[in-house]
Amino acid sequence: MTTPQEELLPGTRRALLHRIAVAQAEGRAPSLVATVVRGGRPVWHGARTSVDGHGPDENVQYRIGSITKTFTAVLVLRLRDEGLLDLGDPLEKHLPGTGAGEATVADLLAHTGGLAAESPGPWWERTPGSLRPELADVLGEGPLPHPVGRRFHYSNPGYTLLGALVEKLRGAPWEEVLRREVLEPLGLDRTTGHPLAPHAGGWAVHPWADVMLPEPSEDLGRMAAAGQLWSTTGDLAKFAVFLTQGDDRVLSAESVREMRTPAAPAEAADVMDGTSYGLGMQIQGRHGRLLVGHSGSLPGFLANLTISVEDDVAAVVLANCTSGPLVSTVGADLVRIVAEAEPRIPEPWRPMREVDSDVMELAGQWYWGTYGFALRLTADGLVSLEPLSGTGRRSRFRPNGDGTWTGLEGYYAGEPLKAVRRPDGTVSHLDLGSFVFTRQPYDEEASVPGGVDPDGWRGIG
Repeated sequence: MTTPQEELLPGTRRALLHRIAVAQAEGRAPSLVATVVRGGRPVWHGARTSVDGHGPDENVQYRIGSITKTFTAVLVLRLRDEGLLDLGDPLEKHLPGTGAGEATVADLLAHTGGLAAESPGPWWERTPGSLRPELADVLGEGPLPHPVGRRFHYSNPGYTLLGALVEKLRGAPWEEVLRREVLEPLGLDRTTGHPLAPHAGGWAVHPWADVMLPEPSEDLGRMAAAGQLWSTTGDLAKFAVFLTQGDDRVLSAESVREMRTPAAPAEAADVMDGTSYGLGMQIQGRHGRLLVGHSGSLPGFLANLTISVEDDVAAVVLANCTSGPLVSTVGADLVRIVAEAEPRIPEPWRPMREVDSDVMELAGQWYWGTYGFALRLTADGLVSLEPLSGTGRRSRFRPNGDGTWTGLEGYYAGEPLKAVRRPDGTVSHLDLGSFVFTRQPYDEEASVPGGVDPDGWRGIG
């Protein structure tokens, strides 16, 4: 249920309304609806429509296209978390005979399985799924036009395979599993495989005239896991909260964080655009912030879900036209408007409850060769290593319980950090994945690889 819109400042609400009004008018969309989520709940809803006296609310269904893929990815991660598969498993291990079995589960989730973008035959989004009753009909005779695992290539058949994998391991239809394991626990009762009133009709708007044509709404059959779902801004707002925080009834916070982590090698154009792909989630850098989520489209509909985890703001944008408004841009703009106008207020700083004196001894300045770093202890029990210059390799480290730590991100992700002590118990140096960090640049009292010149530091004589 939407909370009072007064939770956002009047100027922010007007800016949000102006943005979707421009999008609907310039994009010539029959209707466009949007919702903004902040602090784990909806705080604004807006709608623009070409029908006088009518404004779709948070409960009107639109088709969401490829946002369906994120729901399918959640089901696959649940199978992984239950130990029924490993992301490194080749598809052939669980679903033999497809002709694409050398692709791993992770490859399919991240669109690196080498599969074609579309299914062969008639345009699958505008024709009945009954034309493609079997996986072989979806994949065609040459399902792997690219090397497996080498490049990101968006693939609808790839997610069709993941839907079939879910059905095989659960022994039930994809939509039934989705409803039981995701939709019902999260309270997404307006997210369905087929439209339920009230729902929007899908339209094509002529590119050179202000006239419209109704689009067909087909059951995608085997390809449902790639784009079948209908949903609302209200339900997708709840889904955005789940993708930010996790929910132990469905997926842990750690597993949804894994979904939001880049998993695919980017093409050169993607590097320039600042885009990547995780496990069922699109990732992009825009306006200086990291955005995650997914877009979707099917004939007659456009959809976007955008989340800035750091700002704790998300946006949902839905429109009922085949082309027109750039909903991914609109979603990013809605997030930016709120994040900049009403920036997130951080939690109060609080000191640590207790500190280990052996760990406290390590805090302060360290040097890798001549590069200066600061090691800090934080109230969450982690330690961080940051370059004094402000740029360069940095990471947080989690304790392992035995006096060592493991890197959590960047160059040092997964690398071991430990303090090396002399026989008398004093700290000689830090060892970080074989890198030696000393209290002074090339400290002659520490075990610096290659040794230190005995004549020490000098000028030019």
